[in-house]
Amino acid sequence: MTQQERFKHLVNFTIDELTTYLIKDFRLDTAEALNIVYSSKTLELLQNKRTGLYDQSPGYVYHLLKKEYKTGRLPQVN
Repeated sequence: MTQQERFKHLVNFTIDELTTYLIKDFRLDTAEALNIVYSSKTLELLQNKRTGLYDQSPGYVYHLLKKEYKTGRLPQVN
């Protein structure tokens, strides 16, 4: 597996997990959850190789997305 393939796999896996978490935690349907994920700043960061976010656990990324969803902005990360 090339680095690009690994990157795409990790991003896609994380998107799937984020969608599942949103459906479970907020009782959303699939379309609503996907809309939230794909319109989020969190996804932009996840898809940017320079952030390294793609290499973090889906749970960690979900923490960011959940905060963004609830407040409309990302939490401060130090």
